[in-house]
Amino acid sequence: MDNYIVSARKYRPATFATVIGQESITRTLKNSISSGHLGQAYLFCGPRGVGKTTCARIFAKTINCQNLTANIEACGECDSCKSFDASASFNVVELDAASNNSVEDIRQLIDQVRIPPQVGKYTVYIIDEVHMLSQAAFNAFLKTLEEPPRHAIFILATTEKHKILATILSRCQIFDFNRIKIDDIVEHLADIAKQENVTIESEALNVIAQKASGGLRDALSIFDQIVSFSGNNVTYQSTIENLNVLDYEYFFKMTDYFLQSDYASTLITFDEILNKGFDDRNFLLGLCSHFRDLLVSKEPKTLPLLEVSESTKARYAEQAQKCPTEFLFSALDIAQKFDEKYKESNNKRLHVELALLHLCNIVKKKLM
Repeated sequence: MDNYIVSARKYRPATFATVIGQESITRTLKNSISSGHLGQAYLFCGPRGVGKTTCARIFAKTINCQNLTANIEACGECDSCKSFDASASFNVVELDAASNNSVEDIRQLIDQVRIPPQVGKYTVYIIDEVHMLSQAAFNAFLKTLEEPPRHAIFILATTEKHKILATILSRCQIFDFNRIKIDDIVEHLADIAKQENVTIESEALNVIAQKASGGLRDALSIFDQIVSFSGNNVTYQSTIENLNVLDYEYFFKMTDYFLQSDYASTLITFDEILNKGFDDRNFLLGLCSHFRDLLVSKEPKTLPLLEVSESTKARYAEQAQKCPTEFLFSALDIAQKFDEKYKESNNKRLHVELALLHLCNIVKKKLM
């Protein structure tokens, strides 16, 4: 059996052009390489799985490439690029500050910084999770970070920028990485599915992208999990079953019951949801999101704000026309208030059922 490689590693970007969702950052880095205006220290900050360490590695590979392409990308053919791809390059030093956060670890790094590279122009030091360094380690690092040797470039990566000392921040060029858009994740996953000969429904891709919360690495890990569960034919139903996500259909049905003041069907459907193992608080939060999405769907110009598949978007637009705007505002207010008081309730199920009964009563009150 061939050695299996997870998608997050197999499809890790190798050039600036293949980085997803961080165009402004990659453009700035390429421009600095092109003009020769390289900083002595960079801080890459942002949520996990959005490309911080990947961009740091691509940057390190590109500035040492011996035959840069016309669009400022590493050639992948020179000795420097080949050694980098084989993880045998001495021009890149990576340090995980989560497990190497003492003064002694930083002193060893400082001693290493003094040694010039044997091949190439620069040695790039990538320090991941830099916020984990101790106060003493930060202090020991300050002078070297301010006046490093000409051949040394530091790239610090962190998910918690607010924990970095102001004296460190002042010595770095700071790049804030964005969460990756749902559409970008969906498009990227669709390309990977095609390469892997996996058939996957667009609704399933949207569920995976939403579950990843803007992190591409998380999305790829979830994608692998779903493919392992479903095989090479991934459906929306198998995806929500594996990820324990409540089907949109329940929220559409519930909203129809609210509009009809159908108490019985509402409570029976809620019981069905609980029997499937779903959390009642998460259901209430999902209901809030559903009402928000229906409000967004009331106007064609706000419809693009929905981060769902085109077929689901059409379904939202259809149901939004049935829902008076006053109903949606009242429903949102009720659901939000009951969610705020959820923790104080001794009987959680009854608390959510009362919220549902109030929602069923909105239209009846208007008619009275």
